Amino acid sequence: MLDIRRLQVLLAIVEEGSVTGAATALGYTPSAISQQLLRLEREAGQPLLDRHARGMTPTDAGVVLATHARKILRQLAAAEADLAEVAGVRRGSVTLGTFPTVGSSFLPLAVRRYRELYPNISLTISSGREDNLVRMLEDGTVAMSLLWDYEWQRIDNDELVLTELFTDPTVLLVGANHRLARRRTVKMGDLAAEPWIIRAGGHPVVEVLDRSAVAAGFTPTIAFQANDYQEAQAMVSVGLGIALAPRTATVNQHPDVRVVSLGDTAPSRRVLVAHRQGRVRGAAELALHDVLVETASSYA
Repeated sequence: MLDIRRLQVLLAIVEEGSVTGAATALGYTPSAISQQLLRLEREAGQPLLDRHARGMTPTDAGVVLATHARKILRQLAAAEADLAEVAGVRRGSVTLGTFPTVGSSFLPLAVRRYRELYPNISLTISSGREDNLVRMLEDGTVAMSLLWDYEWQRIDNDELVLTELFTDPTVLLVGANHRLARRRTVKMGDLAAEPWIIRAGGHPVVEVLDRSAVAAGFTPTIAFQANDYQEAQAMVSVGLGIALAPRTATVNQHPDVRVVSLGDTAPSRRVLVAHRQGRVRGAAELALHDVLVETASSYA
């Protein structure tokens, strides 16, 4: 029985005119191409190529086999394309939930990669608060959602299947003229006398500050309550105070703000992707899940 991979090698040699050209086209070494050709000629029981100084030309048997190989390989490619369409990878739609800090940092990288791989899939993304994202997962409004949690308040929902994507560290924001602006790393214990800018409305980063400050032995003095991280950065930039933020919130960094590592003296959060337990997942959704995981491995 003729081996389809060796037929592919023969066709590449015929089309490229040499072993070297075939090796380049197929991504093999010239030695591997030559070995596959010799095996194919043994299977065929006769020479398939005439070797000469300027390259190779097919024998009559080689022309016959190369013609059939071209048809077979086209049919295989068509079969794979049909299977992909049946599986929904080339067509279809998928819905995803996200939250602002990841939606403005990590997620665009994943979306760009997904569109490169699956340009015909319709991708719809909704951004919101985590409680709303969980509701959308539960009622099927979104197929998957990006979520986050801290070690003291892990997501505990038997209806959700969670995959950790990466760890998002808490960092310190200081003004460009602050005494710590040139430091690469500081400890929370060094910040006891500083005024703080926090997020308003019981935002989770407030609890991060409270827990970190208690662990470092001080009570933070609050100078301003910001409605979002851009507002917080603006106040940090003019020296009203310093602030904590997840690293993903610093992608759009204010020009007069510096980001300083806190090492392990402030807790990090997990960024996760979740889907509903028992959900029948289509190929488009599974492909997006894989892209999110792959993008996260390089992003982290």
